[in-house]
Amino acid sequence: MEMQLSDGLVERFFDQVSATPRLWNILRRIVEDNFRGEKQVIAQELAPWRDVGQREFLDFGCGTGEFARCFPSAHYVGIDLSRLYLRFAGRTYPGKFVVTCGTLLALGDQRFDAALVLGVLHHLPDPVARTALNEVHRVLRPGATALIIEDIPPPDRWNIAGHAMHWLDRGGFIRNANDYLTLLTPGFAMVRSYTMRSGICDYGVYVVRRLS
Repeated sequence: MEMQLSDGLVERFFDQVSATPRLWNILRRIVEDNFRGEKQVIAQELAPWRDVGQREFLDFGCGTGEFARCFPSAHYVGIDLSRLYLRFAGRTYPGKFVVTCGTLLALGDQRFDAALVLGVLHHLPDPVARTALNEVHRVLRPGATALIIEDIPPPDRWNIAGHAMHWLDRGGFIRNANDYLTLLTPGFAMVRSYTMRSGICDYGVYVVRRLS
């Protein structure tokens, strides 16, 4: 009974924090070391500042827009379903933000040269995740790169804080590497995959290329 009460209090706390974009950003920056790991991977794999003005970038499920500054603002589109988060993103970060459903994007075919999908798929069951990835495929140009960064179970059993964060995580579909690869391979060719840690959080990184 005490454990259930404690779980309920923790869940309500996270509900309240996540409903306030600025507080949610602060919490995530603390536990993820100011997103150093994610930002390094974005710079390495997408090279957003190479050929500035010649490429268009999609941030799929951008949330509060935390990674908008990783991209040239005139060539960045962040999409999310949350109007609350996108209002905050539009006031706080440069770029264009669009409220749209991830399984039916209000965006034209073959528009983007690269896409970032960060921390989205572990919130979605397999059928919905596949539909969302089909939409990412549709709006990418042939040969375009998609960078997928997703939560994985902490490989280090001594990463106690990381295990605790997974227990608290609001995403109910944290998968292992093979499960993510199965989701990604239709329509995309795997370029490389690896793991990385950002703060206390462990991620699988999947760099894929859109097939024609």
